[in-house]
Amino acid sequence: MRAAQIGHYEKDTTTAISEVEVHETPLPEAGTGDVLVRVKAAAVNPLEILTITGGVKLIQDYPMPVTLGNELAGVVEQVGSGVSGFEPGDRVYARTPIDRPGALAEYAAVPADALAPMPEGYDFAEAATIPLTGLTAWQAFIEILAVKPGQSVLIPGGSGSFGRMAVPIAKELGLEVVVTGGERAREEILALGADRYLDYRKEDYWRSDIMVDYVIDALGPGEFDRELSVIKPGGALLSLRGVPNKAFAKRMRLPFLKRALFSLAGSKFDGKARSEAKRYDFIFVHADGEQLRRVTDIVKRREVKPSVDPHEFGLDDIREALKLVADGHPSGKVVVRF
Repeated sequence: MRAAQIGHYEKDTTTAISEVEVHETPLPEAGTGDVLVRVKAAAVNPLEILTITGGVKLIQDYPMPVTLGNELAGVVEQVGSGVSGFEPGDRVYARTPIDRPGALAEYAAVPADALAPMPEGYDFAEAATIPLTGLTAWQAFIEILAVKPGQSVLIPGGSGSFGRMAVPIAKELGLEVVVTGGERAREEILALGADRYLDYRKEDYWRSDIMVDYVIDALGPGEFDRELSVIKPGGALLSLRGVPNKAFAKRMRLPFLKRALFSLAGSKFDGKARSEAKRYDFIFVHADGEQLRRVTDIVKRREVKPSVDPHEFGLDDIREALKLVADGHPSGKVVVRF
């Protein structure tokens, strides 16, 4: 089969992308507990850029060569021993496990407990864009923040792919949702259920009357002080793009040395938040088929339509797809179709 792979990390993004190659590789086996999936579509995310540049090496260091890709949709080809609930021909999708990427290939062996049936009425390209953002939102709200109905959340920069999944999930959980983003996305985000939308070009959320229980940061460390300022005492800031900290390392059960390193790296953010009776944390989404089924239910019930970039990419176009993700301002999730 054919798969998009790297043979080493390369810090420079442009160089790293240029060294991604499509190779002929052995067909993966559906081992015990695995399902062999014939991939029909795989999303290309900023996570792929982090992978090829070694940006996630401290969290997960991959033996080389490694097949890229972290979310897919496809058809069950074969079921391994010990697997129930899936049969050949089933339409499925998944966020692949952190230590077992491989979505950007013609076939992928995926643990059955990471898979879920695709939502009915969605094509493969649409479905492939759901697992990563959907599970990120679910795990943020349920596992880390432990939100309660009636509480409030601000998502700065929430008009992109993450916000389009996070808003309906937040509303399903009974939260009041405030989003900042460009004017072009206003009506779509409000239609998904957001209670308030701020055009970042016209209104600074940190100068407004907004005070929330939680902030989910999609912008990075440069926004930390502003985001912290609009959180109520007792609330929390959870970052998708910030600095890993002690709580994250402990939750991920990382080795002692990595715990110490992340504790040190995140100490400034932890300390600032603690001084204001608030909490800081970092999230790196993990695979979970049962959670993905819950996300699927919300997607279907609220008729969420993922935004898919109109560019048509095949596996041989993987470098162009990565370039678009890295610096091309895609109009929705970038998808490679098989």
